[in-house]
Amino acid sequence: MRFGELGRWSLVASIAAAVSACAPRDTLRGPVGESTTRPRAPTASSTPNAKSTTTSGETLEARAARLHERAIVIDGHDDIPSVMHAGGTSIVDASPWTHTDIAKMKRGGLTGSFFSIYVEGELAEKPTVSGGGALRRAIDLVDLTYRQVERNPDDLLLATTAADVRRAKRDGKVAVLMGVEGGHAIENSLAALRVLYRLGCRYMTLTHTNSNEWADSAGYSGPPPVRHHGLTPFGEEVVREMQRLGMLVDVSHVSDETFAAVMRVAQAPVIASHSSARAIAGHRRNLSDDMLRALAKNGGVAMVNFWAMFLSDEYGAASRAWHEKNGKAYAEIRARHKNDPLAFREALAKLRAETEPLPKVPLSVLVDHIDHMVKVAGIDHVGLGSDFDGVDMMPEGIDGVDSLPKITLELLRRGYKDEDVLKILGENFLRVFERAEAFAQAKGSRLSGDGSLKRIER
Repeated sequence: MRFGELGRWSLVASIAAAVSACAPRDTLRGPVGESTTRPRAPTASSTPNAKSTTTSGETLEARAARLHERAIVIDGHDDIPSVMHAGGTSIVDASPWTHTDIAKMKRGGLTGSFFSIYVEGELAEKPTVSGGGALRRAIDLVDLTYRQVERNPDDLLLATTAADVRRAKRDGKVAVLMGVEGGHAIENSLAALRVLYRLGCRYMTLTHTNSNEWADSAGYSGPPPVRHHGLTPFGEEVVREMQRLGMLVDVSHVSDETFAAVMRVAQAPVIASHSSARAIAGHRRNLSDDMLRALAKNGGVAMVNFWAMFLSDEYGAASRAWHEKNGKAYAEIRARHKNDPLAFREALAKLRAETEPLPKVPLSVLVDHIDHMVKVAGIDHVGLGSDFDGVDMMPEGIDGVDSLPKITLELLRRGYKDEDVLKILGENFLRVFERAEAFAQAKGSRLSGDGSLKRIER
């Protein structure tokens, strides 16, 4: 199926249905009982209550659909490979319990998506005979991604360059890219890093929630897992080697000290593939204003995470309280469905329906984060990194990849110029990707022939 007239009418219908869900708010909820004024985007040319028609008589919904169809839309982080790996499903399989499938990608006007090659931290410490270790899991997910692309050549294109993404747009396909999530996946081997690059992985998140032997993580809850106070000398070499190859360094999940160390070492632009604004939601996984400014100075891009936990302190507090009260039941269904992620999601939805409701996070709050990131880092340094199929609660109105046009509509409602919306949807990321490629090409080095032989110090 090609994204032509059918895609345009799908976008119009999707956006029209989103109007009420996208209604702008004057304030957003911060910590419980606290209200903060929404930061304005410096590029906005009108008030958030934009008129529903333009001077030409075109409705805002029609303008949004037209712009979204024209746009290169890139999602920096989608965890659907882990779901398919665990459940034995395919990218063509539609389910009410997943955010991602080919039909949703098409309806959402998606141009390119980074399939997350996510490696659980425990595999670095406790490899198994059946599942292998960290590198084995990464390779399994890379192979799964190739399988999906090769079985769906009319709809998907494996992309390893920015030019591939632009070609996918011209051909009416979705570019599938790969990004490794968790630096422990390379098992402390720069040779393994180079092999993953050869296989097509184009970014690596230096840590996940676990600190590894060369980089500290922000963790998730509890005390931060500090081991090195940033990067070790080997960790610095990982950053240098990634940039020599043209592989993007991803600072989502890293500690503040690791972030600062990366900024000292980096010579090419860096990304945060799925992180939101700490000034709005205080989770330490989000980016502080100082980090946003440093990323902009580096020439990189911060790609906003859609998870309700990282968007709203109010939701985060309620979620923690829910887990404290219902933790036993949650653990039971997780153990029961450990090998069936879709059954687990269905059981979790049933459990939540039977217990106290969690607060809804409006779509407007997601765009509040974009507003703030634009205000602090600048319009050239913000993108989208959904975390689809890796998290349990999205904002209202974001039900899957097919909901992406609603973000375009809300940005226009707030007065963003067309060219600035195009930047946020994908052009900012492509610029960073192209600069990383140019940096590597300027080095003129051979991928393995000139590769670093540094080993981790014990």
